[in-house]
Amino acid sequence: MKPFLCLLFVAVCSALAGPIELIDGKYPRFFDFEDEEGNIHKVDLLEPVDVELLEEIQRNPANNDYHLFTRRNPTSHQTLRMNNPGSITSSHFNPRNPTIVISHGWLSNMKTNLNPVIRDAYLRLKETNVIVLDWMRLAIAPYPTAVRGVPDIGRGLGQFLNFLHRTTGAPFNTMHLIGFSLGGHVVGNAGRYLGGRVARITSLDPAGPLWSDNHHRVRRTDGVYVEAIHTDGGLTGLGIGTPVADVDFFPNGGKNQPGCYTDLAYSV
Repeated sequence: MKPFLCLLFVAVCSALAGPIELIDGKYPRFFDFEDEEGNIHKVDLLEPVDVELLEEIQRNPANNDYHLFTRRNPTSHQTLRMNNPGSITSSHFNPRNPTIVISHGWLSNMKTNLNPVIRDAYLRLKETNVIVLDWMRLAIAPYPTAVRGVPDIGRGLGQFLNFLHRTTGAPFNTMHLIGFSLGGHVVGNAGRYLGGRVARITSLDPAGPLWSDNHHRVRRTDGVYVEAIHTDGGLTGLGIGTPVADVDFFPNGGKNQPGCYTDLAYSV
């Protein structure tokens, strides 16, 4: 797949109730996180995980939802279902067109503002299959639980893309996976499941807490070409501030982003 002709860069602001002070180079155990609707969520990085939920996610990766948008249905999605060939063949999915997959992050879903921004940009550019992954069931869980379940969400996405390939012949070398925050690690795990065969992976401000030494985090071997755009690193940020991909971009130093109302920004 040919590289994007221009770099899509859209600032998406997020905030904390106060600055995060690192302890011995690590994140503090407790901090407040403000979602895109302005709701404050208390985060405890040592909170016990929801084992029952994680076991359910592991058993049933088909719980992921996949919503297709094309130029024939640019704003009204069609639902594609794992192991249901009819849901693919009866949709507007065209295996001759590039396939773009978008994965949201923590406390988000398919309606998150970032998704239509990327979707519309691609559909304006050319004929494309845009698939929005919705893994809200796990994403709304407490942060440590969501982190633990990311590999299984990614595995489920990888299985779905393999199913799509077998059903329609859609080649892996025209697939581009894009993920934000925790979603940036989801797409890495999906590419890893597929043996690094997808053409391109873009990790947008990959999440930092509980990922510094996590071997499930996105890495350069997850796709043919892997890039990461770091916009919320540094001492007060929630993103990984160090290189993780083939190419790592650090707009404005990878820390404070102009146009955001706080020092913390997620951008694509």
